[in-house]
Amino acid sequence: MKLAIIAFTRSGCRYAEKIGRAMEAEGNSCEIRGKGREATDWGIPPLEETLREWTGRQFASRDALLFIGAAGIAVRAIAPFVRSKASDPAVLCMDEQGRFVISLLSGHLGGANELTEKIAALLGALPVITTATDAGGRFSVDSFAKREGLFLDSLTLAKRISAEILEGRRVGLYSDFELSGEIPAELSSGKGEGLGISISLDDTYDPFPETLHLVPRIVVLGIGCKKGVRKEQIEAFVKRIMEQNHCSMGSIKRVASIDLKKEEPGLLAFCEAYDAELFTYSREELEAVSWEEGFSESAFVREITGLGNVCERSALKASGGTRLIQRKVAENGVTVAIALEDYRVRF
Repeated sequence: MKLAIIAFTRSGCRYAEKIGRAMEAEGNSCEIRGKGREATDWGIPPLEETLREWTGRQFASRDALLFIGAAGIAVRAIAPFVRSKASDPAVLCMDEQGRFVISLLSGHLGGANELTEKIAALLGALPVITTATDAGGRFSVDSFAKREGLFLDSLTLAKRISAEILEGRRVGLYSDFELSGEIPAELSSGKGEGLGISISLDDTYDPFPETLHLVPRIVVLGIGCKKGVRKEQIEAFVKRIMEQNHCSMGSIKRVASIDLKKEEPGLLAFCEAYDAELFTYSREELEAVSWEEGFSESAFVREITGLGNVCERSALKASGGTRLIQRKVAENGVTVAIALEDYRVRF
């Protein structure tokens, strides 16, 4: 997580330091600023731009913002930049005495509610969360999707599901994956009538008349490509192969290849477009990967890379598994294989 904190008083800066240390100890990135000429005396780098400029920059680049000061300051600062719950970062506010931590924006999808509870627990403060499902202790599909790393295909249907639950009505649940834990009382398992949730890689299958698709991000693409291949070529081919395997493009978690391709512009652009991390491996690392069914070998690929197959080996290695749902296919200088990470639904 990339967190930005701004404080306005000496006391607030002390809390900012404490929170920053705790977050960074967990491997998070944290930028702290103090507003005012005294900030340096308080041990915090001073804000050297306007609050509006700082907020706009952080809004575009950070996962979460924490304002330690009056809630009104935070509201006015973020107002010009608020766009959508699907893209806005989490925004929190806490008082300078560390008594209350408030989830202001993107409570569910942005993770503000979870972060509010975490920081409040660190400080011994009271978390203030006002989203209706959380306040009522009911199932929240937004929070569930965020926690499980699921791609949510319709904010409109997500809102309707929350409204149904708040009215005391049950919502259908269908899953292609094993369910673990206790299914929330607000959900009714199995296909049915009305409004429901489908947890599946296939976002075209509708087990309900109105279906909200929650897609697990568990697909690992092994991709090999010729030098100079364009992002559009990779994308068009991958889309076709994913459709053939009934996999949503929203299910892509990472892309894997040989380290010779770690700076390939088209491959990097494809990964950026789908928010997929690129994993690359040396020839020796890929050569050590084994699979009981054997790999599809290519003399041309071996001549270039020293290996007869890149995409299948890299997909298996990056997925940490032993299952390919799509063996190597090739077109116009691009090869693709698909592996899946192990997954079960956790309630």
